[in-house]
Amino acid sequence: MMKGEDDVEVPDEVEGQLIPEKSSNGVAKKRTTARKLKARDPAKRTMRRKKKESSSEVFIKYAALFLLVAQMVGLVLLMRYSRTSRSDDEPMYLASTAVFIMEVMKLVICCMVIAYQSAGNLLSELNTHVIEAPMELLKLSVPSFLYCVQNNLLYLALTNLDAATYQVCYQLKILTTAVFSAILLQRKFSAKKWFSLVVLTVGVSIVQVSGSQDESNKEESNKRFIGLVAVLCAACTSGFSGVYFEKILKGSQTSLWIRNVQMGLPSVLVAILTVYAKDSALVAKQGFFQGYSPIVWTVVTVQAVGGLIVAVVVKYADNVLKVFATSFSIVVSCILSAIFFDFHASSAFLVGASLVIVATVLYSQPEKKKRRKPVLPTTIKK
Repeated sequence: MMKGEDDVEVPDEVEGQLIPEKSSNGVAKKRTTARKLKARDPAKRTMRRKKKESSSEVFIKYAALFLLVAQMVGLVLLMRYSRTSRSDDEPMYLASTAVFIMEVMKLVICCMVIAYQSAGNLLSELNTHVIEAPMELLKLSVPSFLYCVQNNLLYLALTNLDAATYQVCYQLKILTTAVFSAILLQRKFSAKKWFSLVVLTVGVSIVQVSGSQDESNKEESNKRFIGLVAVLCAACTSGFSGVYFEKILKGSQTSLWIRNVQMGLPSVLVAILTVYAKDSALVAKQGFFQGYSPIVWTVVTVQAVGGLIVAVVVKYADNVLKVFATSFSIVVSCILSAIFFDFHASSAFLVGASLVIVATVLYSQPEKKKRRKPVLPTTIKK
């Protein structure tokens, strides 16, 4: 037997492995063996591969983050501008037609991605997952309908609210998502998360009460009220449809692009029905594309591509970066609204917006899991 530094007994068969062979080239043998073991070790090969990929992944992560902030801020400001910058003699474009075109664009983009991933077998994929799966389409028609309603509500909200107030109030979708997650998915939340949701609600309430415009004008006051109701309803539909979609996705092997197509088909149908149920007289009088300008086409395109940007961010960016993007987009929206839209933030608005940002950061912090102390086995002395 051989004993180590701490007088631990080592078996004879292991002792032979620990003592190197005595030979003239013993040092060279050790180095060769170490190189072989290092080359064979899959964990070390993976670490080297990760180091090589880290720089490209970091670039993609922050590029996706930049695109998400640009999409969040750009879409809201462009939508607000498109709804308020027209002259009196120029017709306003119809929100229902914009939603329909956006849904068609998203459907076409998803089909193109599926065709690329399936090496041109788009028709086969659609036949398998759409025509032969009518129940899947029926299940997804619920979030499809709600997303269509939500998009129409967002146009209504930004017609009547400034971009900064909209950005802050729309963060209530965090609260509605949490509530519906607790109801539909039986998800448990810590006391810190519930506290952050309370802070979020208080912050949004302060922003709603503060008012960023002169409310002595009754017409402006009514417009602001309509905008707030629209954004609150949009937050509710966003929370429920998101949780419902998550519940359907759990345990499913269908790709996200196929799911988007399955949702896109009912969405296109609901959107075109909304056009003719709500604005059929205006369409018949002034045409389907009344009021469309390059800015309107840009809004529709950015909204359609925005979902793809979010998908890229979910894949490459972590939760901290997504929260940073949300908080940063609120700040940027306030600054740009003050520069381009004559937005004047009151002290109450700034307090409420700060509370919303703090609540968003608190809610998104990962929970610390309590480590269980290991139970040592007891030995009975004979």
